[in-house]
Formats: sequence, structure tokens, C-alpha cells
Amino acid sequence: MRRIRRKFSNAKKAIIAFIIAICLWIFGFYLYTTYQNIEIKPSEYETTRTLSTQIEQTVEEVEQNSKNVADIIEETTKKVVGISKLKNAGSSILSKSTESELGLGTGIIVTEDGYILSNEHVTGSKYSKCYITLENGNSYDGTVVWSDPNLDLSITKINAKNLEYVTFANSSNIRVGETVYAIGNPIGFEFRRTVTSGIISAKNRTIKIEEENQSSYMTNLIQTDATINPGNSGGPLIYPNGEVIGINTVKISSAEGIGFAVPIDIVKPIIESFKNIGKFEEATIGIYAYDKEVIPYLNSGASIIPNINFDRGIYVVQITKNSAADNTDLKEGDIITSIDNVELNTMNDLRQYIYTKKPNDEVVLNIIRGKINRQIKIILGK
Repeated sequence: MRRIRRKFSNAKKAIIAFIIAICLWIFGFYLYTTYQNIEIKPSEYETTRTLSTQIEQTVEEVEQNSKNVADIIEETTKKVVGISKLKNAGSSILSKSTESELGLGTGIIVTEDGYILSNEHVTGSKYSKCYITLENGNSYDGTVVWSDPNLDLSITKINAKNLEYVTFANSSNIRVGETVYAIGNPIGFEFRRTVTSGIISAKNRTIKIEEENQSSYMTNLIQTDATINPGNSGGPLIYPNGEVIGINTVKISSAEGIGFAVPIDIVKPIIESFKNIGKFEEATIGIYAYDKEVIPYLNSGASIIPNINFDRGIYVVQITKNSAADNTDLKEGDIITSIDNVELNTMNDLRQYIYTKKPNDEVVLNIIRGKINRQIKIILGK
């Protein structure tokens, strides 16, 4: 009896398993036939590129961008010139004459009719003569028509027409970490128009220059780790799009990768004046001032500057005798915070604004004297 019951139980389990299998097959067949007949309409879904396609596209864009940068730099180098103080400077770095003796340096073409921007220590001061060599090998006698030793900038005129010239960026908008390229003529003829790359390492730098037992300060400089060698002076510091943001001027000789450029914004009004009317009438206010970045240098040693701290403005150190500022209410020791409501934080800020004015224009200075704030009107001199 027990054996009969066991057989019956096994048969029952087998029947139940068979029925379940049949049900699952019917349900699966139903699903298959149902989804086979669904019509998919384009308006009912969205598509996106796969990751692999996106990566391929990015690689292609990077390659294209690299080609574009190379093309732009190639075009920009055509607007870079060689400058020498000696007409027959030779063509070899093995020449016994040194870079400083030859006055070898770099410049950039800034107008189609032959104005060249460079460093004053490359071209010499105003009315100096120098010799300009273009990318095509043509050489010209040049005359310095403007220079500023404090900025170490100069503009030279050559008798040429229809020249390709550079475009400018807004150097007040630069950011640390941006990619830049320096172009110049390091050492001599063999290495003309050398291109080096780097980043903007810092901005608004102040450095102390000591020459011939005299000290001076250059402020508001762009610091870069793009290699700047002797002969690069006067050459452009550019963005990857070819726009000039500064003029390479000096490097720290005791360290690697620390070079400086003068921001291009400060000289734009002067270039525009030469471009439009062929001359530049320089207005002057007749003061010398330091910004807050220079004061610590002066306070670290013997100085005529008292210990003073200020958060904004420029500190008036000297008023030139018989200048526009002389015989006004402005005094040495005043802190100028703005001119015509334009904020001032460096001496270059003041220069840049004055370069946009003409002699006999009136300006209004906002100053701080101790705890007193006041306004002073000055008629600019020539």
C-alpha cells in the first residue's frame, strides 16, 4: 500500500511540473508575438551618441585645435621683427660681439604703415636709431618715436607700407593658468623667431631692477614660465589665438621659468594715436608714485618712505617741480585713489589713463590725506 501511494505522489508531482512548463511556454510565446507587433515612432524617443563616439570626436577636435594653433603661430611669427642697434650685426652666434653690444632683440609690427613696438632697452630712447629686419629678410632704418624707461617700452617707425600687423587681447582680463606662447630672437640669427610655450604664472607682479648702482621698480607685470632668453626682449607674449597680451621684457636669471611681460593694455592708446594721426602728444601730471606692492620693498631697507600701509590707491612720493601737479593742493604723501572716478591701484593704472588724455585736459583726483578725503583738479601739462 505504501508503495502504491509513493508512485501516485511522484506521478502527481510530474503532472504539476508539466502543467507549469506548458504555462510558462504559452506566456513567453504571448510576450514574443506582442512585442514583435509594436511600432516604434521616431517622435517617441531620443538618441545620444555613445561614449566611444564622443571620445573619437574629442580626439579629432584636439588634433584640429593643435593644427589651428600651429597655423596661428606661423602667421603671428610673420609679424615679429628682429632689431639691432648695429647695422652690420653679423649672422652668427659665434660672433665675438655679445648680445648686449649688438643690441639684438625683438619687436612686433603694430600698424600696416611701419610702427614697431619693442622694449626701450632694445631700441634705445626716443630719437635713437636702430635697424629692423622683417620676416621676409628686408631690412629698414628705424627711428624711435616714443619711449618710456619706466615701462621699458618703445615705438619705432620704419618707412614701409602694407605690413601685416598683430592683434591685441585685453590684458586686464588675463587669468593665472592660461596657456601662452612667447616669440623672439634668442641669442642671434640662427634661432630667430623661436617659439616657447607656458602658462600665465601670476599677474600684477612687482620686481626690483638694479642697474648701474641704481634701483627701479617695474609693476603690474605678467609672470610666465614660457622660456624668455636674451634676445627675446621686445617680443610678444600671445594667446593660442594669436592675440598679444604683453611684451616680454625681463627674466629672473637666478631661477628657471620666471619671466615677465609688460601688459599690452597700457600702450594701446599710444599705438592708436600714431595709427590715426601719426603722432602722440603725451600729457603729464608731474608726479611719481608707488603702489602697495612696492612699499614693502622700500620699507625693508633705508628709504625716504615712512612705514605706511594702505589697501588701495597709489602713494605720492615726489611732485616734479614746475609740473602740472606743482602749485596745486596735491602734496607728497597723499594717496590717490582715483582719477576722474577711474580706480587706481598701480602707477601703470595712472599712466594708462593719462595716455588717453591730451595736454591742457582737466582731471579730477580723489585723494586720501590722513583721515581726510578730498578732490583736487589738475590741468595736465605737456
